[in-house]
Amino acid sequence: MRRPTRNFFLGMTGIGSDHPVTIQSMCNTRTADIGATLSQIDRLYNAGCNIIRVSADSPEDTAALKTICAKSPIPVIADIQFDGLSAVRAIESGCAGIRVNPGIIHDRKLLTLIAHAAIANGTVIRVGANAGSLKLHQLEKLTASGMSKEDALSQMLCEAVCQQCSLLDELGVSKIKVAVKSSDIAVTLRSYRKIATLCDLPLHLGLTEAGTPAKGILRSAIAVGSLLADGIGDTIRVSLTAEPEAEITAALQILDACGARENAVEIISCPTCGRTEIDLIGLAEKVEKLIDTLRKEKKTLQWKKLAVMGCPVNGPGEARNADLGIAGSRNGQLIIFQKGKVLGAYPESEAFAVFAALLQNPEL
Repeated sequence: MRRPTRNFFLGMTGIGSDHPVTIQSMCNTRTADIGATLSQIDRLYNAGCNIIRVSADSPEDTAALKTICAKSPIPVIADIQFDGLSAVRAIESGCAGIRVNPGIIHDRKLLTLIAHAAIANGTVIRVGANAGSLKLHQLEKLTASGMSKEDALSQMLCEAVCQQCSLLDELGVSKIKVAVKSSDIAVTLRSYRKIATLCDLPLHLGLTEAGTPAKGILRSAIAVGSLLADGIGDTIRVSLTAEPEAEITAALQILDACGARENAVEIISCPTCGRTEIDLIGLAEKVEKLIDTLRKEKKTLQWKKLAVMGCPVNGPGEARNADLGIAGSRNGQLIIFQKGKVLGAYPESEAFAVFAALLQNPEL
């Protein structure tokens, strides 16, 4: 069950519990380089990205936003870190949303200007707090009182966000989403679970500075996946030290594993053992590629749980709950089964084609 939230649109993309969980990434191009930025946005869109964020730290960046926003196939969020007036310029350039950091931009007069511009243009504001931008003296005070560092950081993140969101609410802004990120998994989990009880705002999940793909994907899967399993989270980003396309692949895998992806299909496959007489690894990879291809073609998949198994023991037996499965057998044969019932046995050279046809047309 998803945590109930406010619902609104970021451009044409629905945000909140009434809408699918969406994937976000951030361009690593210079925003002022319009061609390079739009080219990267197109690649990310084709990879499955739903929302894109770009830095907006200079007049040159915000000047480029008008063209970028007009030509981008997905909603553009301007990331504001240092110059609050850049937020106003970004909104007026047509950004669907802006991100402000309460640890850096907290002047009431400036926030009032940003709020009025956002209301006038229907712009979403993401209040995104990071543990790295919190005040150290406050952390020292809380830990000196006996609070653990993790609890202290969690409290500070939630307080910073709540304070700014309350002010934006007072100013009439209703389209707000929130992030309380840390590079520490424990702090991230505590912060999001706490803020989820304090407001009805949509939450943008992420483990900030997660690292290179080898470790960052695993760390993000633990943090983001745990929250999604709790029903918490409305947009996600997997922050990796890599090209942004890698973030999209990882995010899609996390949503798949949590059953939180549109047109979700769970693929289970067994480890190889001495009973395996087929190329199980190759077969499992072919099934995954087939699912990816069908999704890219926007085909609706009626089978929601697929099994790719090495032998009859792990096939219709252990994988009997699969909607559709394929398993190795003896003498080079593969069996295809549905809910534990064997539909037929086929030579290895023919079995995958039969499986693929059934996957696309359950009435066969």
